[in-house]
Amino acid sequence: MQRRRIGGPSGVSAGVLCLGTLPFGSTVDEETSFAILDRFVEAGGNLIDTANNYVFWHPGTTGDESETTIGRWLASRRVRDEVLISTKAGARPTVPGTGLETAEGLSAAAIRKAAQESLRRLGTDRIDLYWTHIEDRSVPLEETLGTLNELVSDGQVSILGCSNHTTWRTERARAVALANGWTGYTCVQQRHSYLQPRFDMSLPESGHVHVTPELLDYARSEPDLTVMAYSSLLSGAYTRADKPLAAAYDHPGTGQRLAVLREVAAELGATPNQVVLAWLLGGDPPVIPVVGASSVEQLDDVLGALAVELAPDLRARLDQAALPVSATPVP
Repeated sequence: MQRRRIGGPSGVSAGVLCLGTLPFGSTVDEETSFAILDRFVEAGGNLIDTANNYVFWHPGTTGDESETTIGRWLASRRVRDEVLISTKAGARPTVPGTGLETAEGLSAAAIRKAAQESLRRLGTDRIDLYWTHIEDRSVPLEETLGTLNELVSDGQVSILGCSNHTTWRTERARAVALANGWTGYTCVQQRHSYLQPRFDMSLPESGHVHVTPELLDYARSEPDLTVMAYSSLLSGAYTRADKPLAAAYDHPGTGQRLAVLREVAAELGATPNQVVLAWLLGGDPPVIPVVGASSVEQLDDVLGALAVELAPDLRARLDQAALPVSATPVP
């Protein structure tokens, strides 16, 4: 698998596809989770993404499941030095049975506690890429960023990223870190795919923030900033009739985009999912997709995107169809 630097031009080398592990240990059993992780590493992948709250909303779970499953896999396979572990803090509910309204937040105490618990569940002494999962505007940026910098200085964390943050908050946080001589955010992870939602409607998933043209503009001007995209395949909606799109995608532009996407996929002998991933990987700026799979077969389809080359004319067709959607309500 092709690699690119994250954490700045001199940062670590990461595969251009990141494996998302949200359902591991819950809706995807441990045996299947291990098989998917094995196949990903076999294919040259090394960036594995989880969080300290996956999947607290599923009946019978606590939010520990994904991290503990990865921890057992790391211990079983003894591959800790071959992979990069990415996890998150800030969005774990503090009251069982509740949602983001009781999220742990990004105070100094919450971050330190979350980091120690993630290290324990993962069975490791370091987190390669540590994310603030959602914004917490009740805590000064100086407190959050100063605490994260301490984790870096202590060797518990290597690279910092922010997820589901607005662009202006990301820019402000990076400026605060720079002014204080602290390690700053060099990765951003937002919801992003080829289909674009209406920006005047909220997504159904609480806390999700979509990539905006403003964020892409900002990333183009900041050579040390890596953009990563979760929900890059919209949970199977490109290929599965049983996975409907959210209401925010119900606008005329969606049909046009899907038509062009399917035309290009047919011309290349590829699947729509593979074309979507190729489009993200070769964009300006290039984006690292976070891809999920509930079986090895699904992962193999995803990995096929690495062999898809979008010629300039095909990319132009996709780009033209993917122009930003107006926030004007559809009649």
